[in-house]
Amino acid sequence: MVVIGGLLFTSCDADSTGGVSKVTIYPTIEVNGASTVFVPAGGTYTDPGAVAKEGETVISTEVSFNGNFRGAKTLDVNQPDEYTETYTATNKDGFKATATRRVIVYKTGDLVNSIEGVYLSTTKRNGTLLPTSQGSSVDMKYIYIWKNSDGTYGVSDAFGGWYSIGRNIGITSATRGGTIAGNIPTNTFTFPGNPLTNQYFGGVANITALNVNAATKTVVLTCAWVAPPATNYNFVSTLTQLQI
Repeated sequence: MVVIGGLLFTSCDADSTGGVSKVTIYPTIEVNGASTVFVPAGGTYTDPGAVAKEGETVISTEVSFNGNFRGAKTLDVNQPDEYTETYTATNKDGFKATATRRVIVYKTGDLVNSIEGVYLSTTKRNGTLLPTSQGSSVDMKYIYIWKNSDGTYGVSDAFGGWYSIGRNIGITSATRGGTIAGNIPTNTFTFPGNPLTNQYFGGVANITALNVNAATKTVVLTCAWVAPPATNYNFVSTLTQLQI
């Protein structure tokens, strides 16, 4: 009697939840316009927007910004940086979708009075380009140099994008915090931001040299890194300034 009653109870409980299911339609987002937009410092950014849908129904999107190298949480058109614009849509069941656009606020120096700018980077590590099996370290998009309020310059990645762009690991593998001070026409520089570290890999890095050539619109940046546990690397990045 006890066994039969137990079986009946189990059967009734299963029947009470059997066949119950719910269908949700995940949101999709289509970003309008270009995936990368350049905005001159002090200019105006007109957002091309995005269209989010739940099935065939258009739903609203929320927009947020993050300054990838200088830390702003909103778009500041007076502060040169690479910003990630994120569109977020949520369906009626609470499921989210995101899509992004890159917004680059820039200022282009003449490489005589200022080295600010957006640069393509070709980087060699210990004298060798990145193996094609791992990616490409030729004409990587982009390395940024900006002017700080104290007159020094900041650089987005002292490794010239070797890991963050060339190997496509992302900005957490950029060696940030590099600072450049000195005289541009005489190519006399110091690097008060040293020593640096790499958030992704660790270790200790030091910018050791910078050479500016106004005629060719290039900057050559050299950085030495002792990677854990004790491996020595030397990055030489030829940065070619975009004439935007």
